[in-house]
Amino acid sequence: MEKYLIYTNPAKDEGFITTEYVERYLRKKGAETVRILSGSEGEFPEDIKCVIVIGGDGTVLLAAGFAKDSGVPIIGINLGSLGYLTEVEENNIDGALDALINGSYTCEERMMLKGTVKKAGKEVYDSFALNDIVIVRNGSLMVNRYALYVNDNFLNTYSGDGIIITTPTGSTGYNLSAGGPLVEPGAKLMIVTPICPHTLNQRSIILSPEDRIEIKIPYGKDNKVQSLEVNFDGGRKVSLTTGDSVIIEKGDKNTHFAKVKKTSFLEVLQHKLSEN
Repeated sequence: MEKYLIYTNPAKDEGFITTEYVERYLRKKGAETVRILSGSEGEFPEDIKCVIVIGGDGTVLLAAGFAKDSGVPIIGINLGSLGYLTEVEENNIDGALDALINGSYTCEERMMLKGTVKKAGKEVYDSFALNDIVIVRNGSLMVNRYALYVNDNFLNTYSGDGIIITTPTGSTGYNLSAGGPLVEPGAKLMIVTPICPHTLNQRSIILSPEDRIEIKIPYGKDNKVQSLEVNFDGGRKVSLTTGDSVIIEKGDKNTHFAKVKKTSFLEVLQHKLSEN
């Protein structure tokens, strides 16, 4: 008997209406289901064929972190707004579930980032991100400074509200809002995008997945100690101060997406952009 993990966001699916519909449908087809609420994962269950995410893009990001060690593919049912990561709309749930059951889908591999926080020269925290790792101010509305190193070579100092390091998957997220480029999600590269830079000559930089990025936190204006934070996929966060740094590299884990449609990224992009 095939087993499916239903990873659901109770804030998006009030009363678990969609969740229970999916569970009933799969059980009628002879499958077994396991329900997990987003944010309360515990151990990843054994013998899962696919993770069915019910919610929005944020829920998919949580599920990706939960499933990253399993190699099990993810598919999202969109109960959010834009839904770049959630392929299935509510009016096509039956068809998508039938495709999963019949094996009529393909798997798409997406790269992840690994970020390591260093304080006083020691690694104190690390985490993975499917979308992005973002360093932003923590507190007052002041211009902050960020020193960018690539492969231990100094590249530039940014002044502004923050800095985004994103995967191609995350290029449609915060990176897009900050004026960064859109990238085909299956590509292998890293994008560095400043947030509201306070000069006219600071633009996004595209780097190889083999590169090693380090963001060092220097002193701010008038030699003041800076108070910042780093966010992993918009959820997990760690406070930073002058002297700290964040190292970002291509992760050794990947996220796998089950694709039941043959729609290209450009077709999805055109559809999503036309909704705005």
